[in-house]
Amino acid sequence: MIPTIVWGTGNVGRAAVRAVSAHPALTLAGVLVHNRDKVGRDAGELAGLDTALGVTATDDVEAVLAARPGAVVYAASGDIRPDDALTEVLAAIRAGAVVVTPALYAFYDPHSAPAADRDRVLAAIEAGGGSLFVSGVDPGWGNDVLPLLLSGLGGRIDAIRCQEIFDYTTYDQPDSVRYLVGMGQPLDYAPPMLAPGVPTMVWGGQIRLLARALGAPLDEIRETLDRRALDRTVVTERMGEFAAGTQGAVRFEVRGIVDGEPRLIIEHVTRIDPACAPDWPTPPDGAGAHRVIIEGRPRLEVTVEASDEGGNRAAGGNATAVGRLVNAIDWLAEAEPGLYDALDIPLRPPVGVLGRRTA
Repeated sequence: MIPTIVWGTGNVGRAAVRAVSAHPALTLAGVLVHNRDKVGRDAGELAGLDTALGVTATDDVEAVLAARPGAVVYAASGDIRPDDALTEVLAAIRAGAVVVTPALYAFYDPHSAPAADRDRVLAAIEAGGGSLFVSGVDPGWGNDVLPLLLSGLGGRIDAIRCQEIFDYTTYDQPDSVRYLVGMGQPLDYAPPMLAPGVPTMVWGGQIRLLARALGAPLDEIRETLDRRALDRTVVTERMGEFAAGTQGAVRFEVRGIVDGEPRLIIEHVTRIDPACAPDWPTPPDGAGAHRVIIEGRPRLEVTVEASDEGGNRAAGGNATAVGRLVNAIDWLAEAEPGLYDALDIPLRPPVGVLGRRTA
């Protein structure tokens, strides 16, 4: 059994606690939290389980890492604290742990990560003997291994489009929805996540990884952005009121240009109300889905719907992304210490998990 720490108990961390607890090769050895109100609480309670796990949350990072855990699921946010996130991940690697995380966007494709950051990671691996694998929560598999798997079913590929289409009222992170993405803000508000260059910073690595896997010479990466206003005031159960005239939907694309044409596209379509921007792509049931479309011969389209935490689609997307990360831990523990990406690590089931109950 690999002693595994879950660092953070937000949307991603809750799913990570459940996934680690259910995995037959892992044992939940600790939970790290930043919020002092969570210190001393049982991990099962924090993860929304109906049973205690016997693991108490702590904020004592030094003590947890001094115990030399075999693995760390780093589930703390890196959106507005990328330097802190990298520093904490490096500490876990130097402690000898296999680290899996969605927080370090630059390492979706380690080959194109900033040289200074890459050097810091490699130095930590050399010093401590740990490893690092980064995959996204949007989810990463929907932008790398799934489209690559489907690409092997066709004879000709003209373009690959990876879509995340969501109703953001199901997303339990109001600050991100309102201020990072700009829902409910005037259209002259500049959301940080939609600033020029930011989508490429976040998702460009996945475009580069796809291009590398397909042997496609990437000319450049471009962005498109469209925002729509609500034509009526909307009151949501989780996040309250969104006024008419404010941003109600956003659509952006990160486009990998090959031979002068957009051939590799990661597209996000998010709404706060299903009636906003009805001409844009919609999920089958209105709640949320991930879709891969391969234009070519034959044309392929696969839509994936996931749900968790009582049918919540955003939670389901987080859970599948976490599953990809957690299920890589035992493979990484057997591999040489190193910096890995989605092309290195097979997508495989956790052997022995069928029918197993969490905790």
